[in-house]
Amino acid sequence: MYGVVTRNADEVEMDPFDCGFYEVKDVTGRAAAPIPNAVNMVSCFGDNAAAAENPDLVPVDETGEPATRDRDYFDWAYICPTHPEYRAGLLEIVEDCASVSDDVRLDDVGFPREGYCRCDRCRRLFDESAHDEWAAWRTAVITDFVAEAASRVPGRTLLTLYPDPYPDHLAARAGIDVDALSEHVDEFVVPLYDTAYETTYWLETVARGFRSRLGGDYDVYGAPPDTPFSLELYAVDVGLDALVHATEVAETYAKDVFFGYDANNAAAALRRKDADSRDGVVHRPE
Repeated sequence: MYGVVTRNADEVEMDPFDCGFYEVKDVTGRAAAPIPNAVNMVSCFGDNAAAAENPDLVPVDETGEPATRDRDYFDWAYICPTHPEYRAGLLEIVEDCASVSDDVRLDDVGFPREGYCRCDRCRRLFDESAHDEWAAWRTAVITDFVAEAASRVPGRTLLTLYPDPYPDHLAARAGIDVDALSEHVDEFVVPLYDTAYETTYWLETVARGFRSRLGGDYDVYGAPPDTPFSLELYAVDVGLDALVHATEVAETYAKDVFFGYDANNAAAALRRKDADSRDGVVHRPE
């Protein structure tokens, strides 16, 4: 199955896509009303607008440095996952999405990076918790949030994962315990973005790694992963032949393939792929 990820409501049912993901809240803080004919997406703890308006929402490390987009390694500003009012607001958005369309995708879930968050609230909550290890407490925070969100979704809950399948890396980086989240999530989505896809060996390596990490057999024709996963490719200004090849690699390992932020280019690539797969007919004079 092929899908499109878009901010344009009129693209979610565009041919030849089988499904559409519509961004109700993105990392800029832009908000839109959910729509009934899509899987509505919510950027949970990425929010430039909220961080700019209220710096107290932003996670900090031990030295007090905030996780904002003007610092190295951050493409957007983050919000602390333990902030009660912001967290409650996210759950309301999820409920709004679920009331319009059964399936919901949670995006940008987790702490920003290793070392976050060390705000006074996080320190206090850790001290009051039953956890002896900071890392275990962080994963519990994220797992609890996803469980709360998923309980509000009548259909399927999808969750975006940072593209690092190496064991324990997601937990160390963001507080993402894949095994624990599998109890609450119906499908993971892994974005593997490139602006050209001139080589795809890395795409295959990461895709195969996730297939193994999520419980699938190393043999791509063997048992599927315990929790299904799909791959999301970047479609903006990518050449058609390169995008077709990337799609062929991705669909070998993943349940489905989705395309981000250029529906027209992605649709053209799928039509090219379909045409290339057909046997040619040679017409000769009689």
